[in-house]
Amino acid sequence: MASATQTGETRNGGIDLFGLLATYAPLIFLLVLMGIFAWLEPRFLLPLNLVNVMRQVSIYGLLALGMTFVILTAGIDLSIGAIVAFAGLAAAAVAKGGLENRFAAGADASALGYGWPLAMLVAILFGTFAGALQGFAITRLKVPPFVVTLGGMSAFRGAALLMAGGGPISGFDPGYTWWGQGYLFTLPLIGRIPVPVVVFLLFAVLAHIVLRYTRYGRHVYGVGGNPEAARLSGLNVRGITMSVYVLMGFMAGLSGFILSARLNSAEAVAGMGYELIVIASVVIGGTSLFGGIGTIFGTVIGTILIGVLQNGLVLNNVSPYVQQIIIGLIIVLAVAFDTFAKSRRRRA
Repeated sequence: MASATQTGETRNGGIDLFGLLATYAPLIFLLVLMGIFAWLEPRFLLPLNLVNVMRQVSIYGLLALGMTFVILTAGIDLSIGAIVAFAGLAAAAVAKGGLENRFAAGADASALGYGWPLAMLVAILFGTFAGALQGFAITRLKVPPFVVTLGGMSAFRGAALLMAGGGPISGFDPGYTWWGQGYLFTLPLIGRIPVPVVVFLLFAVLAHIVLRYTRYGRHVYGVGGNPEAARLSGLNVRGITMSVYVLMGFMAGLSGFILSARLNSAEAVAGMGYELIVIASVVIGGTSLFGGIGTIFGTVIGTILIGVLQNGLVLNNVSPYVQQIIIGLIIVLAVAFDTFAKSRRRRA
């Protein structure tokens, strides 16, 4: 049962303004931010720009969906950017029929390669395996998630550099690049909707259903809220914890494939810095770093908020270095607010 604070009502039936703010703060902040940028730069609200924002955040969004499950169990994954890079390279190598064909293009690329379906499958399998490997180290070897995934970030990035040999793999066939550059349909007043955006939103709906309406989703919340109580209740805490890292790996593998398709290139430096943006999206969206609290809706809002912030700052010619400072400050403020909110819920 939701607490009075979470529902925005006090025990005496009044309205808890702090509870309402804690629940809807990301959405309110997003709307205010969009209003400010629209006032500063009228081009911001053009449909073409808004669709571009959604295209830009789609990769981050897919990763943020997986990260939501991880953080709900009070875990963390710092290796996602490196897994994205390696998965993208693996998919590209399969699509080109080997590293020796890395620069083949057009008809040559189609004739030499093994096709995008196998390339996508390989990327997803690698990501899933990487997630399972880290989940095993966390649940069986009892190594803290921060340490395991920090090591994974270095190891997978090194593996990607070794595999790539310092160079990119580029020039894919149209079927491959469609997943990153293609469009599915056109909406009135909005225009064409990119494939990555549709994939992101479909997975967001699926993740929401899993978390909110399935037994597995309730178990994820239970493990994050109180792992010892969950164990005493008969939940397989190890299995659930393992599963969220496998899911995170799956999303990283899929994201690596789509990113390489969008850029028409795969390289070892892809995905650098994604950890910061993805964790920021999840935390800003209201998911507690302490576990047990958060929603997919909040993550989607947090992801879009980060995209809007980056896009608006670019349109207003703000330095990329300043952008990093602003995003860092927002993360600190979001965590501070989360800590204060948790303390207030305990007192309530």
